Amino acid sequence: MKLYSLSVLYKGDPKVHLLKAAYDLSSFSFFQKTSVQEFMTFTSQLIVERSVLGSRASVKEQEYLCHVYVRNDRLAGVVIADNEYPPRVCFTLLEKVLDEFSTQVSRTDWPSGSPSTINYAALDGYLSKYQNPREADAMTKVQAELDETKIILHNTMESLLERGEKLDDLVAKSEVLGLHSKHFYKTARKQNSCCEIM
Repeated sequence: MKLYSLSVLYKGDPKVHLLKAAYDLSSFSFFQKTSVQEFMTFTSQLIVERSVLGSRASVKEQEYLCHVYVRNDRLAGVVIADNEYPPRVCFTLLEKVLDEFSTQVSRTDWPSGSPSTINYAALDGYLSKYQNPREADAMTKVQAELDETKIILHNTMESLLERGEKLDDLVAKSEVLGLHSKHFYKTARKQNSCCEIM
């Protein structure tokens, strides 16, 4: 999972222009970086230009997904990520960045702004922080922890029973369990077996 680009743009009437952007091009060679960055900027502008105000969308371009959010006030954000990166996390990031940008940068600067004139330095930090969606997004982190716990529990049950021994056989052989406990286990087992859904 990787984020390559995070851009803030303004959707003007005649055309879209870039206000600020951050790129992580470490996976590209030195000779490709300039071309890749220019292509990402061009793609971001094109997607915003063709999106309506107040919309969110995800556009697939080869092995990349471009997530765009265009607000009603004409401020827009684009995240370019690989196919594995969770879209929900991208849109959470875009909403957070655009809200922060709109409070820190005057609205009067948006129509005429450019990367050199806009003073907003948080994009690089967000791009770095959100490289790992589990750490950046609380819901993704909780889901990953639940998945890991589920796998551990499943593996534990399998390892307990992998020698071909069934739990019923172990209970019958047990010297620690009394007659009442064994009877309780058998009764509970019968009760639960009638309620199984196939």
